[in-house]
Amino acid sequence: MNLKLPAWICNQAGVIEHVLCDDISLADSNVIGQAFIDRVDPASCDKARNFLTEVQTQGAAFDWELNVPIGAQMITLHFSGVTSDDSLLLVAARNRDGLAHLYEELMRINNEQVNALRLALKDQAERALAQPDRDHGVYDELSRLNNELIDLQRELAKKNAELEHLNQQKNHFLGMAAHDLRNPLGVIMAFSEFLCEDIDPERNEFARIIHESSQFMLRLINDLLDVSAIESGQVRLDLEPIDLCALIKRNLNLNQHVAERKHITLHWTPPDTLPLLLADAGKLEQVLNNLISNAIKFSYPQSTVEISAAAEATRVVLAVRDHGQGIPADELGRLFKPFSRTSVKSTAGESSTGLGLSITRKIVVEHGGDIWVESAVDQGSTFYVALPVADHAQ
Repeated sequence: MNLKLPAWICNQAGVIEHVLCDDISLADSNVIGQAFIDRVDPASCDKARNFLTEVQTQGAAFDWELNVPIGAQMITLHFSGVTSDDSLLLVAARNRDGLAHLYEELMRINNEQVNALRLALKDQAERALAQPDRDHGVYDELSRLNNELIDLQRELAKKNAELEHLNQQKNHFLGMAAHDLRNPLGVIMAFSEFLCEDIDPERNEFARIIHESSQFMLRLINDLLDVSAIESGQVRLDLEPIDLCALIKRNLNLNQHVAERKHITLHWTPPDTLPLLLADAGKLEQVLNNLISNAIKFSYPQSTVEISAAAEATRVVLAVRDHGQGIPADELGRLFKPFSRTSVKSTAGESSTGLGLSITRKIVVEHGGDIWVESAVDQGSTFYVALPVADHAQ
């Protein structure tokens, strides 16, 4: 069984007893004997305990997102687990596709084991008929194990179907509610723009507050619709060869006015050559806008935001660096989780929906890429996005 995923056997207390596979170097050589929760980000420990509790009490748990450190990076992995005798089998994947592949592999192996067991039972039954006074105990035990295996297989398939149904219902409700709210909010924002032109200072201030609040709510609604579409698998990428340099230049023009209001310089030096990306231009521009606008939002006035891009073998790596406040190391794991915020505040009171980086990560992953961050308090942050070039895109 070649899972190509991190997989461990733990005891009922969640202590790692055996490493089955670890292709992404999640565990070191001293992992045996350590608690599973010690391998995740400290901010995810409570969630990791709840994950283990569900595996122990329900017999299985699927698709729990936990943040784990790999080298100097903090990434989000999708964990699932099942009970087996007195042990826990825990596996992780970078995305839901990896877990789906694992589930299919386990079901295939399970079916193979059931078929092998049935053949063994048939052979055992034939021998028992030839020797009626022997092997009845073994035959009964094999029959019991066969029935238990089939029951577990059915229960696993049932739980997976129930979880999928609940997730679809959640995404449908979220998308429906967000869509119904977007139109009236757009009307409020449009009319508040007219009121902002009122010459009465007091009324003008009221209109400005209405306009800014409706703007924030509309951004939140649009982000919720994006999350709903991504989670439900309804995102369809319109892939075409993309000139990343041209896309960056256009996005810098869009953010230039906001940067100038904070006296922040956007510095972009295009490389001499850069291979084309096979990407969805609209989605990729959304990624750029989230990263660049965030860098402006959390940078101090009179500072610089630096954007760079470079080709590395089969991918292009984009970097957006600010010289702002930086992010505490123990909070890095929260960055790409929906509605999660760190203790770092925007430098001019700008609002945030808490969904931008989560959506950014999902878009990058859909393109077959990767995203990570390097940050230090009082030294700023650098967000990296790696995307496959056109000749190597999936």
